[in-house]
Amino acid sequence: MPTTPRLFVSADLSAGRAVALDEEQSNYLLRVLRLGAGDEVRLFNGRDGEWNAALSAAGKKAEVTPVSQLRLQPPPASPALTLLFAPVKKDQTDLIVEKATELGAVRVVPVLTQRTQTRTVRLDRFRKIALEAAEQTERLDLPEIAEVATLDAALAALPPGTAVIFCDEAGDEAGAPWGGEAGRAGPMRAVLNGLAGRDAALLIGPEGGFTGEERAFLRGRASTWAVSLGPRILRAETAAIAAMALWQAVCGDWG
Repeated sequence: MPTTPRLFVSADLSAGRAVALDEEQSNYLLRVLRLGAGDEVRLFNGRDGEWNAALSAAGKKAEVTPVSQLRLQPPPASPALTLLFAPVKKDQTDLIVEKATELGAVRVVPVLTQRTQTRTVRLDRFRKIALEAAEQTERLDLPEIAEVATLDAALAALPPGTAVIFCDEAGDEAGAPWGGEAGRAGPMRAVLNGLAGRDAALLIGPEGGFTGEERAFLRGRASTWAVSLGPRILRAETAAIAAMALWQAVCGDWG
């Protein structure tokens, strides 16, 4: 049985109140899926839950009319997860945004660190990727995609009390490969066990990791914990996915 298509709309949703779709959504329903008047569509807007709707007009821009509410809008996620990440290459950065949406991040912030190589990003592209991921994964809201910020500014903008968890795979031994073993952070799961119930921001550095200056700043900052993701050095996009999954398993909505 084919799956009922699911779309995010910005309009308010209530029974009998027709919603005009944009041209891209209309083309998807009418020409790609070849739906017609009376066919079912599911709608959500991040405020009014999810609705079963019927295709009620099939012109260049289609209209759908909500019929019945399928799910109530849940309260905002608590504790809330923010992802701060240094942009990498295009495809890998797109993957991070997509998986952050799937893994329940409420806010995604591209961060400029000293070693960030990709310093220009397209927020409109990120928002489209997040929207499509939310449609496909039954999520009832969209994450906020924030403007690119410096590391200092991104941390300063976090709500008070947010636990900052940064993935730090380096040691403190100058000249040793990846800083040697001295000063390495503790396993992430062990650190998370003490942070249950707190809003959190996961910070993923760039290819090459954080500089010594950034590590010293982060390690000296209040409400900030350095963590390790194991004995292997992970690519940035792998680290982001692994860290979010661990947080959801220990502190989030997977328990």
